[in-house]
Amino acid sequence: MLDRLNPPPFKEIKNINFIKNQKRLLTNNIPVFVLNAGEQELVRIEFIFKNVNWDANNPLLASATNALLNDGTKNMSGAQIAETIDFYGAFMQTEYNYDYSAITLFTLNKYAANTLPIIKDVLCNSVFPTKELNTFITNNQQKLKVSLEKNDFLARQKFNNLLFGNNIYGYKTQATDYDKLKTNDILAYFKTAYHPQNCTIFVSGKVDETLFNTLQSLFGDWYSNDTFSENKLVSSPNAQKYVEIKKPNALQSAIRIGQPSINRNHPDFAAMQVLNTVFGGYFGSRLMANIREDKGYTYGISSGNVTLAQAGFFVIATEVGVNFTEDTLSQIKAELNRLKTELIPNEELQLVKNYLMGSLLGSLENAFSHADKFKNIYFYGLDYQYYDNFIHTVNTITSLDLKNIANKYWDWDNFYKVIIG
Repeated sequence: MLDRLNPPPFKEIKNINFIKNQKRLLTNNIPVFVLNAGEQELVRIEFIFKNVNWDANNPLLASATNALLNDGTKNMSGAQIAETIDFYGAFMQTEYNYDYSAITLFTLNKYAANTLPIIKDVLCNSVFPTKELNTFITNNQQKLKVSLEKNDFLARQKFNNLLFGNNIYGYKTQATDYDKLKTNDILAYFKTAYHPQNCTIFVSGKVDETLFNTLQSLFGDWYSNDTFSENKLVSSPNAQKYVEIKKPNALQSAIRIGQPSINRNHPDFAAMQVLNTVFGGYFGSRLMANIREDKGYTYGISSGNVTLAQAGFFVIATEVGVNFTEDTLSQIKAELNRLKTELIPNEELQLVKNYLMGSLLGSLENAFSHADKFKNIYFYGLDYQYYDNFIHTVNTITSLDLKNIANKYWDWDNFYKVIIG
């Protein structure tokens, strides 16, 4: 019988073994990173492209192109693409973020030779039908109209714009930006961005040589003479550090506080992750304990170190009742200054260390998650030494180290503060 009076023995996590990728090349030099693991006859194949040629006069080209990728090619309609993928029990999705766009296929190994040609057709022959483009414009203008009524969306949009200006990370999308989208422009962007020299392939799951040979036969002869320019961040942070927009009859205020900061490339990033976790990075954080549990001002408050390809920033985010806005700001400032002036108690720090190590280990549940961990470092020019350094930092960092990091990077008076409500 189980002994329910005594907990199981506790064991600290000191090391984590990662399943490593194998790098291979197609004959046209497209890199293919293969992570072979798992028992199920299932693979995930990701085609990832850097976003390129960003133009403030037509800022939605990259996101619109990605969203419309599977809506039709020279050979198949969008409905035919969806029906064929479904017929083979596969799943295809497109993904877009500030830095990268992707098209991903989940398929059974035995049907890879049937489903991968569809991806090849999409990547080479998409036509972006006018009807689908018009539907995309209408739907997204309506979504934006709804979002602009939400304080949280407005605060996030304004905060990013203050930090970075009108560029790839800070641009504030307007409804009229969707009207600028034209089929010819999308086709031109498609040819330059979805380009073999701009492509990296990640394959994870139960990968065999047959699958690689299928990739080689389909994509090894993919060539293009089109050229592209990688996006370059020209940051222009705003001199205005405090913005408050009052909205009549608002019940809650959305708050965003923070500043440009370091990203994953920086040697202090791991230490910042530990410090942030203590401050507002998990449910047991100081911000949650104070502002949610003790004061009852909010359902949730968090902080985070956001890492982007060409920048990073630190942000605190919450929504509170309008009557509690000023005290919430005071409490956030007080908690931040405590970390700059007082040492974190050993018991609290050990709890955070255990949480971080457990979260990292718990996130490695299958081949796909191991592949995701590799992508997190690959696009920053890092290798698995990053995780070794992270684990070492979590296990060895002291309260004094964290106090010094807080004083090095956090200055309340220099934080951008946005309050909408």
